[in-house]
Amino acid sequence: MTATATPPDSTDSPRRGRPGYDRETLIRVCVEVFNVHGYDATSMGMLAKHLGISKSAIYHHVDSKEAILDHAVTDALDALEACLDGVAGNGADAGAQVEEGIRGTLSVLVEKQPEVTLLLRLRGNSAVELAAVERRRELTRRLGDLLEAAQATGAVRTDVTSHNLARLALGMINSIVDWYRPGRGVPGEQGAGKMIDAVTGVVLGGLRG
Repeated sequence: MTATATPPDSTDSPRRGRPGYDRETLIRVCVEVFNVHGYDATSMGMLAKHLGISKSAIYHHVDSKEAILDHAVTDALDALEACLDGVAGNGADAGAQVEEGIRGTLSVLVEKQPEVTLLLRLRGNSAVELAAVERRRELTRRLGDLLEAAQATGAVRTDVTSHNLARLALGMINSIVDWYRPGRGVPGEQGAGKMIDAVTGVVLGGLRG
Protein backbone atom coordinates (compact mmCIF):
# COMPACT_ATOMS: atom_id res chain seq x y z
CA MET A 1 0.00 0.00 0.00
CA THR A 2 1.41 3.39 -0.99
CA ALA A 3 1.79 5.91 1.85
CA THR A 4 0.18 9.30 1.47
CA ALA A 5 2.76 12.10 1.33
CA THR A 6 2.50 15.05 3.70
CA PRO A 7 1.70 18.27 1.79
CA PRO A 8 4.95 20.23 1.26
CA ASP A 9 3.41 23.51 2.43
CA SER A 10 2.21 22.15 5.78
CA THR A 11 3.38 24.44 8.61
CA ASP A 12 3.91 21.47 10.89
CA SER A 13 5.99 19.43 8.45
CA PRO A 14 9.80 19.48 8.45
CA ARG A 15 11.74 20.61 5.39
CA ARG A 16 13.86 17.87 3.91
CA GLY A 17 17.58 18.30 4.12
CA ARG A 18 17.47 20.61 7.15
CA PRO A 19 19.67 19.56 10.06
CA GLY A 20 18.41 18.70 13.52
CA TYR A 21 18.97 21.02 16.47
CA ASP A 22 20.28 20.55 19.95
CA ARG A 23 18.40 22.48 22.65
CA GLU A 24 20.82 25.41 22.91
CA THR A 25 21.00 25.95 19.14
CA LEU A 26 17.22 25.73 18.81
CA ILE A 27 16.73 28.34 21.54
CA ARG A 28 19.32 30.63 19.97
CA VAL A 29 17.56 30.53 16.60
CA CYS A 30 14.17 31.09 18.23
CA VAL A 31 15.53 34.16 20.05
CA GLU A 32 16.67 35.56 16.71
CA VAL A 33 13.15 35.10 15.34
CA PHE A 34 11.64 36.76 18.42
CA ASN A 35 13.93 39.75 17.93
CA VAL A 36 12.99 40.13 14.26
CA HIS A 37 9.21 39.66 14.54
CA GLY A 38 8.55 40.44 18.21
CA TYR A 39 7.96 37.86 20.91
CA ASP A 40 4.20 38.38 21.13
CA ALA A 41 3.76 38.20 17.35
CA THR A 42 5.77 34.99 16.96
CA SER A 43 3.84 31.72 17.08
CA MET A 44 5.18 28.20 17.49
CA GLY A 45 4.11 27.64 13.88
CA MET A 46 6.32 30.51 12.76
CA LEU A 47 9.23 29.10 14.74
CA ALA A 48 8.72 25.65 13.22
CA LYS A 49 8.61 27.11 9.71
CA HIS A 50 11.77 29.14 10.27
CA LEU A 51 13.62 26.19 11.81
CA GLY A 52 12.43 23.81 9.12
CA ILE A 53 11.22 21.25 11.66
CA SER A 54 7.86 20.22 13.05
CA LYS A 55 6.28 21.87 16.08
CA SER A 56 6.45 18.51 17.84
CA ALA A 57 10.23 18.53 17.27
CA ILE A 58 10.42 21.90 19.05
CA TYR A 59 8.38 20.49 21.94
CA HIS A 60 10.93 17.69 22.21
CA HIS A 61 13.36 20.36 23.50
CA VAL A 62 11.10 22.89 25.25
CA ASP A 63 7.65 22.87 26.84
CA SER A 64 6.39 26.14 25.35
CA LYS A 65 7.24 29.42 23.67
CA GLU A 66 7.35 31.00 27.11
CA ALA A 67 9.94 28.43 28.22
CA ILE A 68 12.20 29.60 25.37
CA LEU A 69 11.77 33.20 26.53
CA ASP A 70 12.46 32.25 30.15
CA HIS A 71 15.65 30.38 29.25
CA ALA A 72 16.97 33.24 27.11
CA VAL A 73 16.30 36.14 29.47
CA THR A 74 17.46 34.15 32.50
CA ASP A 75 20.74 33.49 30.70
CA ALA A 76 21.19 37.23 30.12
CA LEU A 77 20.16 38.25 33.63
CA ASP A 78 22.35 35.63 35.31
CA ALA A 79 25.37 36.95 33.42
CA LEU A 80 24.61 40.59 34.28
CA GLU A 81 24.08 39.75 37.96
CA ALA A 82 27.31 37.74 38.04
CA CYS A 83 29.13 40.76 36.65
CA LEU A 84 27.93 43.00 39.49
CA ASP A 85 28.57 40.24 42.04
CA GLY A 86 32.19 40.13 40.91
CA VAL A 87 32.53 43.90 41.11
CA ALA A 88 31.10 44.05 44.64
CA GLY A 89 33.52 41.43 45.88
CA ASN A 90 36.76 42.60 44.30
CA GLY A 91 37.85 45.02 47.04
CA ALA A 92 38.56 47.88 44.63
CA ASP A 93 37.76 51.50 45.47
CA ALA A 94 34.31 52.83 44.59
CA GLY A 95 35.35 54.64 41.43
CA ALA A 96 37.13 51.57 40.08
CA GLN A 97 34.11 49.42 40.86
CA VAL A 98 31.89 51.72 38.81
CA GLU A 99 34.24 51.47 35.84
CA GLU A 100 34.49 47.70 36.15
CA GLY A 101 30.71 47.43 36.39
CA ILE A 102 30.27 49.43 33.20
CA ARG A 103 32.90 47.42 31.32
CA GLY A 104 31.49 44.15 32.57
CA THR A 105 27.95 45.07 31.60
CA LEU A 106 29.09 46.05 28.11
CA SER A 107 30.97 42.77 27.77
CA VAL A 108 27.82 40.82 28.67
CA LEU A 109 25.81 42.81 26.14
CA VAL A 110 28.33 41.94 23.43
CA GLU A 111 28.56 38.27 24.40
CA LYS A 112 24.81 37.80 24.75
CA GLN A 113 23.48 40.49 22.45
CA PRO A 114 20.44 38.53 21.13
CA GLU A 115 19.36 37.49 24.64
CA VAL A 116 19.84 40.99 26.07
CA THR A 117 18.00 42.50 23.10
CA LEU A 118 15.04 40.25 23.88
CA LEU A 119 15.25 41.15 27.57
CA LEU A 120 15.20 44.88 26.86
CA ARG A 121 12.07 44.56 24.71
CA LEU A 122 9.91 42.80 27.29
CA ARG A 123 6.60 44.49 28.11
CA GLY A 124 5.67 42.62 31.28
CA ASN A 125 2.78 40.74 29.68
CA SER A 126 3.30 37.47 31.59
CA ALA A 127 4.65 36.17 34.88
CA VAL A 128 7.97 35.31 33.19
CA GLU A 129 8.25 38.82 31.74
CA LEU A 130 7.29 40.52 35.00
CA ALA A 131 9.93 38.54 36.91
CA ALA A 132 12.57 39.45 34.33
CA VAL A 133 11.60 43.14 34.43
CA GLU A 134 11.90 43.13 38.22
CA ARG A 135 15.39 41.59 38.00
CA ARG A 136 16.34 44.35 35.54
CA ARG A 137 15.16 46.96 38.02
CA GLU A 138 17.25 45.34 40.73
CA LEU A 139 20.32 45.58 38.49
CA THR A 140 19.63 49.30 38.07
CA ARG A 141 19.35 49.67 41.84
CA ARG A 142 22.62 47.83 42.35
CA LEU A 143 24.45 50.07 39.89
CA GLY A 144 22.89 53.04 41.65
CA ASP A 145 24.34 51.80 44.93
CA LEU A 146 27.81 51.58 43.36
CA LEU A 147 27.42 55.12 42.06
CA GLU A 148 26.24 56.38 45.44
CA ALA A 149 29.38 54.97 47.06
CA ALA A 150 31.48 56.60 44.34
CA GLN A 151 29.73 59.93 44.93
CA ALA A 152 30.75 59.75 48.59
CA THR A 153 34.41 59.54 47.56
CA GLY A 154 34.20 62.32 44.97
CA ALA A 155 34.72 59.93 42.04
CA VAL A 156 31.29 60.65 40.56
CA ARG A 157 29.31 63.86 40.17
CA THR A 158 26.78 64.67 42.86
CA ASP A 159 24.42 67.07 41.06
CA VAL A 160 22.32 64.11 39.86
CA THR A 161 21.01 61.40 42.17
CA SER A 162 22.86 58.10 42.05
CA HIS A 163 19.86 56.16 40.82
CA ASN A 164 19.12 58.66 38.05
CA LEU A 165 22.75 58.40 37.04
CA ALA A 166 22.32 54.63 36.92
CA ARG A 167 19.29 54.97 34.65
CA LEU A 168 21.11 57.39 32.34
CA ALA A 169 24.24 55.23 32.19
CA LEU A 170 22.30 52.06 31.48
CA GLY A 171 20.26 53.84 28.82
CA MET A 172 23.46 54.57 26.92
CA ILE A 173 24.94 51.13 27.57
CA ASN A 174 21.79 49.28 26.52
CA SER A 175 21.58 51.26 23.29
CA ILE A 176 24.44 49.23 21.82
CA VAL A 177 22.02 46.38 21.08
CA ASP A 178 20.43 48.67 18.47
CA TRP A 179 23.57 49.67 16.61
CA TYR A 180 26.51 47.40 17.38
CA ARG A 181 26.82 44.71 14.71
CA PRO A 182 30.00 42.63 15.14
CA GLY A 183 31.62 40.66 12.36
CA ARG A 184 30.23 42.47 9.34
CA GLY A 185 33.66 43.44 8.06
CA VAL A 186 32.65 47.04 7.41
CA PRO A 187 35.72 49.24 6.79
CA GLY A 188 36.53 51.22 9.92
CA GLU A 189 34.22 49.15 12.10
CA GLN A 190 35.46 48.83 15.66
CA GLY A 191 36.05 45.48 17.27
CA ALA A 192 34.29 44.61 20.51
CA GLY A 193 37.23 45.62 22.71
CA LYS A 194 37.59 49.06 21.13
CA MET A 195 33.84 49.61 21.24
CA ILE A 196 33.76 48.74 24.96
CA ASP A 197 36.68 51.11 25.63
CA ALA A 198 34.97 53.91 23.71
CA VAL A 199 31.54 53.54 25.32
CA THR A 200 33.06 53.13 28.79
CA GLY A 201 34.99 56.37 28.27
CA VAL A 202 31.87 58.26 27.19
CA VAL A 203 29.78 56.92 30.08
CA LEU A 204 32.47 57.65 32.67
CA GLY A 205 32.93 61.14 31.25
CA GLY A 206 29.26 61.84 31.84
CA LEU A 207 29.31 60.33 35.31
CA ARG A 208 32.30 62.36 36.40
CA GLY A 209 30.94 65.62 35.03
